[in-house]
Amino acid sequence: MRLVTSSLLFAVVSILLVISVAGEPRVPKVPAIYVFGDSTADVGNNNYLPGKNAKANFPHYGIDFPESRPTGRFSNGYNGIDFLAIHMGFRRSPPPYLSLTNKTSHQILKGLRGVSFASGGSGILDSTGPTTIIMSKQIEYFATLRSEILTRLDAAKASFLFSKSIFFISSGGNDVFALFSQNQTLNTTGIQLFVNTLVSKYENHVKNLYNMGARKFAITNVAPIGCLPVSRRSSPTGECIDAMNAVSKGVNDAIAALFSKLSSELQGLKYSIGSSYDLILSLVASPNTVGLEEVKNACCGGGKFNAETGCTPNSTYCSNRNRFVFWDAVHPTQATSKLVGFVFYNGSPQFAAPINYKQLVEGGY
Repeated sequence: MRLVTSSLLFAVVSILLVISVAGEPRVPKVPAIYVFGDSTADVGNNNYLPGKNAKANFPHYGIDFPESRPTGRFSNGYNGIDFLAIHMGFRRSPPPYLSLTNKTSHQILKGLRGVSFASGGSGILDSTGPTTIIMSKQIEYFATLRSEILTRLDAAKASFLFSKSIFFISSGGNDVFALFSQNQTLNTTGIQLFVNTLVSKYENHVKNLYNMGARKFAITNVAPIGCLPVSRRSSPTGECIDAMNAVSKGVNDAIAALFSKLSSELQGLKYSIGSSYDLILSLVASPNTVGLEEVKNACCGGGKFNAETGCTPNSTYCSNRNRFVFWDAVHPTQATSKLVGFVFYNGSPQFAAPINYKQLVEGGY
């Protein structure tokens, strides 16, 4: 653990240096970022969906965002995608697809800046999050955008821009949650069938994007679901639920094997997998080494571990948000997301493999 914690401590110091110059002019290092996934990446798409489920467009969400605005991010401030975008030279995450207007999409339709298609509650499988924007639909939206870009750029230039852009995917956690919510007893055969089905669908998604020009994939794997406050509340001891973590790890191992295979099959495909799993486990084990303290309780919510009721305008929330790993029952605080952004972008193979995000980005355009 010594090597892990020392590298994380270095990361925190470096983050402070990065954030201190955040106001300086930025030059994007890639043409665009196209974001796909769930609430870990959603920056407001769900605001435009009917109903009240899977939304974060009300207080106390966004309390630490500029002007304390709830934007639809499932965070007290920025999320991990925002910090990764900052490292890539952008102001923050690209805008949500459903927010685009003729006025806001001028640069985007030139193949620049990018778009977020991510939707809280969605998963890799079409059966996960059916009332949100499922992954298949997110990719359909990208296909629509791509067609619009191709009406403004010649095919060669558009192909070049897509090949140099980053295609970010952060998904799979909701699929694991759904598996456990639908099955009271799980055996090895059932779990393996689930993993195989999930990864087969994941492969289809990646190949669809590849066939539309994607070449650089930045992946965030599944967090240790059993250590989230929402899971701990169901644990008699209040500790992590090992069975849930084991499934998360099984999914992650299969995703790593999938991308290794695809990189040898699909010409020009490059990838980096940021390990949310290993990073969160290291924070849970040794939070103090990176300036955090609370790893079990959510900052905002109510009940056991602050995870029995959601983070709502009537909820209580902690004042020392920079000391909490989790903002609500499921999602990280802005402080944790800063760490995610730095470690995935600059980190060692333990947290970003086979190369880190910076190495994926390098090369310019």
